[in-house]
Amino acid sequence: MDRDEPGYWVGSYTVNLFLTEGIFVLGLVGGMVLTWPEVPWDGLGVLCVLLAVLTPVLCFPHSKLLYLAIDLAFRPLDPAELEVPRERNLVRR
Repeated sequence: MDRDEPGYWVGSYTVNLFLTEGIFVLGLVGGMVLTWPEVPWDGLGVLCVLLAVLTPVLCFPHSKLLYLAIDLAFRPLDPAELEVPRERNLVRR
């Protein structure tokens, strides 16, 4: 769902990118802090690659919804946006 305006894919992509980067940094820093001073760099590298690949795929539907919520917070709905356009309202028989 979107508000029939351009920019929703770019916005949800940006939210997804920020989520992915945040989770990646948390995994990297968390792994380093938990295993310091003998950090298993190979294992941590594999973990970070998995996080970088899986996070965007798993978070995309949620990031699109989150971007729509952010957009609604900054631009509340107008009553005109809730009306169904006449051409969509026709029932085909």
